[in-house]
Amino acid sequence: MIDTDYMLEALAQAALAEAAGEVPVGAVVVKDGQIIGRGYNAPISLHDPSAHAEMQALRAAAQYTGNYRLVGCELFVTLEPCVMCAGAIMHARIRRLVYGASDFKTGVCGSLLDLFAEQRLNHHTQVTGGVLAEACGATLSRFFAQRREQKKINENKHIPQDPTA
Repeated sequence: MIDTDYMLEALAQAALAEAAGEVPVGAVVVKDGQIIGRGYNAPISLHDPSAHAEMQALRAAAQYTGNYRLVGCELFVTLEPCVMCAGAIMHARIRRLVYGASDFKTGVCGSLLDLFAEQRLNHHTQVTGGVLAEACGATLSRFFAQRREQKKINENKHIPQDPTA
């Protein structure tokens, strides 16, 4: 399989997040061509601010390997990681990170900051961005557009009716 194949698997995880009412971000961890961890955003349903897709996939891969160090592994995620996830990626010793859409509000792979380029850190993950970026970004854009539309509908339901009209 190639990068786009793994990103399609991450997009399938994002669809699971969306079906659960979560922001549609998905991730997979790959070692030697095999997916060993899958995850999708679940902070709302799990009541856990750390339950981002990357964290869920890293946890699953660590359980699979029996080791918190995921040396030689690659992580594919549909959205550029935040600072929390970047830290976990570094601590897990992920060899390579591949992400889809850039995140200009919280992304730390070059959009807002570039933690992976910080030479003072002791582990350096190779980063590739923009894989299936259009599809990954469209998934998020569609989700937030639907949320905004639902918010408008809900707000309109609460407008008091004019009894003189």
